[in-house]
Amino acid sequence: MSTPERLGSQRDCFDLPDGVTYLNAAYMGPLSHAVVNAGRSGLERKLHPWTIGPDDFFDGVEHVRNLFGQVINADPDGVALVAAASYGLAIAARNLTIDDGGRILVLDAEFPSNYYAWADKALREDGIVDTIARPADGNWTDAVLERIDDHTNIVAVSHCHWTDGTTCDLARVGARAREVGAALVVDGTQSIGAMPFDVAEIRPDFLVTAVYKWLLAPYGAALLWCSPEHRDGEPLEYSWITRDQAEDFPTLVDYRTAYRAGARRYDVGQTSNFAMVPALEAALEQTLAWSVDGVASYTAALTGRIAEHAESLGLEVAPAEHRSNHLIGVRLGEADPVRIQQALAAAGVYVSVRGDSIRVAPHVYNDEADVDRLFEALRSAL
Repeated sequence: MSTPERLGSQRDCFDLPDGVTYLNAAYMGPLSHAVVNAGRSGLERKLHPWTIGPDDFFDGVEHVRNLFGQVINADPDGVALVAAASYGLAIAARNLTIDDGGRILVLDAEFPSNYYAWADKALREDGIVDTIARPADGNWTDAVLERIDDHTNIVAVSHCHWTDGTTCDLARVGARAREVGAALVVDGTQSIGAMPFDVAEIRPDFLVTAVYKWLLAPYGAALLWCSPEHRDGEPLEYSWITRDQAEDFPTLVDYRTAYRAGARRYDVGQTSNFAMVPALEAALEQTLAWSVDGVASYTAALTGRIAEHAESLGLEVAPAEHRSNHLIGVRLGEADPVRIQQALAAAGVYVSVRGDSIRVAPHVYNDEADVDRLFEALRSAL
């Protein structure tokens, strides 16, 4: 068996001007030329709406299900196209149960969308949101495993923490959750597309990811996958397009209680968005062409270089064994991270501040020269 060719820089696929060092995919991934062209072509179809037939409301979305299933090694029937990560998490919250006094585990300083849904559920159903403190050594896995017990009903965690990229071993966490009868809900927004994720191994009850970050798709959509036991649940809305035989337009007023198969009942209304769906198809095809393993290997070399530079300046990063391949937090000691971020932007280097970290998030359009420019500007700013 031949070894796949190592992925090289894909900068030419994007419109990144000279002088711009964009290390901020965790904030928003840029669209490639292919994705923009697909979205433009989809939008232009509505110049002639008489050419859009019933099949066009379904075929592209079904292709998206298949493509996303390939990205996460899951069956496409479990995939729903939703409006945002918060929408998918709300579906999960609606369709999972907790006991009186049952606990929902979340990570400290979790992204708000993966907190508010659980805080509301706990308030309504007399549960408890149990926040796991950030471990000093960055080892979220052990911290989560130590907290799961017979009182745990839901474990709502991320594959890597959105502020600094510290990771959680979801296969081990999922196995422990199943031992106590708890559900595993994963927000993959900061990992899907850049970190390998295998549904068959991790076995989440619900996985949701926004598509505008590491999947390099437009803003305004997310993808949900749910396990078979949750595919007969209650959706958030009552769209016509989620119902059985929805493709039969002449009989739409023969109202039906049955839903389309699988997770399609959870699709957001107007799923067929004729600009978004083609762009999302192109973005997923692009990810599969590069392969998630290829993206992970490419970005790991860059974050490793970032860690080496940071440590040479006496700055703090998480240990390599608890650090994601594509997203790294650099803690600056006494320096004000907001001031540093502004100084970097003035030099044409773009990163984020999240918590007490400068969050650096390279993708396949970056290279070692981008990392070197980051630290040249950072030395000047410090």
